[in-house]
Amino acid sequence: MSTMNLTLLTDLYELTMMQGYFESNSNETVIFDAFYRKNPCDNGYAIAAGLDQVIDYIKNLRFSDEDIEYLRSLHIFHEDFLDYLKNFHFEGDIYAIPEGTIVFPYEPLLKVIAPIMQAQLVETAILNIINHQSLIATKTARVVHAAQGDGIMEFGLRRAQGPDAGIYGARAAMIGGCIGTSNVLAGQLFDVPVKGTHAHSWIMSFPDEYTAFKKYSELYPDACLLLVDTYDTLRSGVPNAIRVFTEMRQAGIELKGYGIRLDSGDLAYMSKKARKMLDDAGFPDAIISASSDLDEYLISSLKMQGAAITSWGVGTNMITSKDCPAFGGVYKLAAVLDPSTGEFIPKIKLSENTEKITNPGNKKILRIYDKETQKIRADLICLEDEVYDESEDLILFDPLETWKKTKIRGGSYTLRSLMVPVFLKGECVYTSPSVMEIRDYCIHEKETLWEETQRFENPHKVYVDLSNRLFKIKNDLLEQMGRESLKLE
Repeated sequence: MSTMNLTLLTDLYELTMMQGYFESNSNETVIFDAFYRKNPCDNGYAIAAGLDQVIDYIKNLRFSDEDIEYLRSLHIFHEDFLDYLKNFHFEGDIYAIPEGTIVFPYEPLLKVIAPIMQAQLVETAILNIINHQSLIATKTARVVHAAQGDGIMEFGLRRAQGPDAGIYGARAAMIGGCIGTSNVLAGQLFDVPVKGTHAHSWIMSFPDEYTAFKKYSELYPDACLLLVDTYDTLRSGVPNAIRVFTEMRQAGIELKGYGIRLDSGDLAYMSKKARKMLDDAGFPDAIISASSDLDEYLISSLKMQGAAITSWGVGTNMITSKDCPAFGGVYKLAAVLDPSTGEFIPKIKLSENTEKITNPGNKKILRIYDKETQKIRADLICLEDEVYDESEDLILFDPLETWKKTKIRGGSYTLRSLMVPVFLKGECVYTSPSVMEIRDYCIHEKETLWEETQRFENPHKVYVDLSNRLFKIKNDLLEQMGRESLKLE
């Protein structure tokens, strides 16, 4: 999968539109924005992920002879267009928000500036990659937040929607805050920790539970985490685990990374009982790990019940984002270059739904931090050439309910431009950090959120506002479109 040619990972209409542009000799430079309109899982924020795979996709964007032959077999593409595709490569610019960054609705996660045929072709793959990984990273962040500092292990490979989703889902889960994954291939590809214990079948394949535990402890004395619920958790599993731990200690084996795993039953009750048994036996540092269809809500509930669990293996609900299975990223035209002036002409998409009206122009995102707390105050979408002075007062207003305004006093805030150049004139100018480095960066990013924004129910909304200039351009375009629609009546 890592070497698969993804050039044809696109919707057919991208290629038919490309041919239309080609035949009409229309290939002006344009700007497309990739953004989303609503945080997944009713969350207060999302986490950008997937950029590294987008980079690989763009770098390897070539139509092979087999690709050309397949397109020819569809009998809808002309030979001169197919000849053009033989030498196709991306020549434009891409700017993006780095992976692991906290993001909010309507701000471009990625901006493509390229001839329209090139910018059109890459739409589907970019959305496929960013939508999936941003979704799983965001879901994972919720699970990690629920665990209140306990380690979360990603255990979802067997329930993911195919190998690709399992591999890149594990990558996104690591970015979102997991301490490790059970997915060995993901561990190899992305150099992230791999973790795991054993299955019930290991216990069942031995004459008795104690013998199974004993053999496992001999094989893995430095990571002896025993699954104790195969037969009877409290009357058999935990006592047999304690017996093995006692024998290891008597043999002079240093106990580290050891403990038990619970995979069924009342996890709050079982963990508290098991904790007392382990403590009474002299093993207060033994890990109690839990799995069994966990998600952020169940983990939160178990924490409130005082469950004695300090390590969590989360699978299906996280790797599939089961309660919110799609990230609603879209890719919209924002501007077209006027070759006579060298300036971009803003473009806008109208809709009967106000939330679907796009923000026009060549834009950037400025994040506004409270200088004292370093928490996020708001995000400001503005035009690329706009400059702000942090010593001056900043007036923000809601772009829909414009009477709602906030003054941030000069000197009390700092600004950070979120987007970075990734490709310039077709050449990659960005080096992705390692997954573990992105994970560490994401941890810091989450620390810039107010606690109210991280709650699961009715989170506080972080405002994403428009600059005065951008708002005026948008409003002028809306007025212009309104006047033109009256002429048609």
